Amino acid sequence: GSESGGHIGESTTMALIPQVCDAVSIPVIAAGGIADGRGMAAAFMLGAGGIQMGTRFLVAKECNVHENYKKRILKAKDIDTIVTGRRQGDATRSLKNRFSRDFAKAEMSMDVTVEELEKRGTGALRRAAIDGDELNGCFLAGQIAGLVKKEQTAAEIIREVCSQAEDLLKEAPQWVK
Repeated sequence: GSESGGHIGESTTMALIPQVCDAVSIPVIAAGGIADGRGMAAAFMLGAGGIQMGTRFLVAKECNVHENYKKRILKAKDIDTIVTGRRQGDATRSLKNRFSRDFAKAEMSMDVTVEELEKRGTGALRRAAIDGDELNGCFLAGQIAGLVKKEQTAAEIIREVCSQAEDLLKEAPQWVK
């Protein structure tokens, strides 16, 4: 869904998952806007057979992105992402910083060509993930970044998310009495 970090489409997860599930006969993996058991339970209720979480796992202890990348996600609030790249036909969601704001301004200017925009974006993810450049890097992250509050192991994340989803799904029958 469009809530995802990185390369996004226009449809939200809430709208997209049921449509995809109705259109195909294979299990559907939901992605975009999922950070905890609430998102997992919602995805299952929409018909998904599983979930994928990108932003949540970027701060896993096993993830070897630069520590500044992890810190940026852990400090993020619900309004701290921005979408750029629509003009080039390649919309991308990232955390707001000098790079993303400057890129968004350049996109609005008809004086800047698509080729110049592409050149400007080249290497931006590396500057974030490898170099930890908080000003000039592109820190891809989803809208759920504001929900991610601590670094954990991947196993801890999975246990926590699955446990919360299970508890919520057990409570679901109360809504259909």
